[in-house]
Amino acid sequence: MTGRASKRAVLIAGPTASGKSALALALAEALGGTIINADSMQVYRDLRIVTARPTAQEEARVPHLLYGHVDAAENYSVGRWCVGASAALAAVERAGRLPVVVGGTGLYFKALTRGLAAVPPIPPQIRAAVRERLALEVMLATGRSLTDWHAEGMKPALDAQAAVKLFLDVERAELYRRIDGRFDAMLGSGALDEVRALASRGLDPALPAMKAHGVPWLIRHLSGEIDLVAAVEGAKRDTRRYSKRQGTWFRHQLPDWTWATPGTALGEIRRALGR
Repeated sequence: MTGRASKRAVLIAGPTASGKSALALALAEALGGTIINADSMQVYRDLRIVTARPTAQEEARVPHLLYGHVDAAENYSVGRWCVGASAALAAVERAGRLPVVVGGTGLYFKALTRGLAAVPPIPPQIRAAVRERLALEVMLATGRSLTDWHAEGMKPALDAQAAVKLFLDVERAELYRRIDGRFDAMLGSGALDEVRALASRGLDPALPAMKAHGVPWLIRHLSGEIDLVAAVEGAKRDTRRYSKRQGTWFRHQLPDWTWATPGTALGEIRRALGR
């Protein structure tokens, strides 16, 4: 990590249960930062517990943006997140605070620092039926017309060279212990009731919120299909597999990020910032 004087934001990624949120909170408290969410599941207001969203007490310690602001019935996209993140970054900088972007959704970070490709062309046989609705949805979601998107896509909202970019690396056995322990703690904090309330809405199972880690397994249990032990083990297993894929994705897609252990990460970031 070089060029510390030019760094104006911190990006913290890592696998689920690696301690990203705690690291971001410690950094934001120490340096006057505002935390911006980059986790595709923590945007949903229906799922505070099962997605390990920051608690109300944690959110009160420093400003948090883009958490729990989307209804589970919505199909939230990376494009919508980029629009929100761009506005959040601008607001944080106007307030004279340090933006700390944290989450496990690699595609969000890639789009933030490298931009998004233009919307692909729509086949003629489909265009007539959906064009009017699609154009309206794009305008409502992004504030830009479909024509604009076809012309240029979305440029990066943040210069990658102007950010400290850190991936939190936890030894695999330890990470798996954390994942298992965190899911048990979620259950003890009311995750089953949270998922029961979500299931009662009768939403499309294909929606992103309905596929959050643990949700499909707990819904199967609530419907009487499997017992709780099987649901918990299935949820933990899926989450462990996902955590492995997260690391692989970052190594290949964002190879310029610095990897650091939980014990060294805060010091790495502060050195890179010169603070």
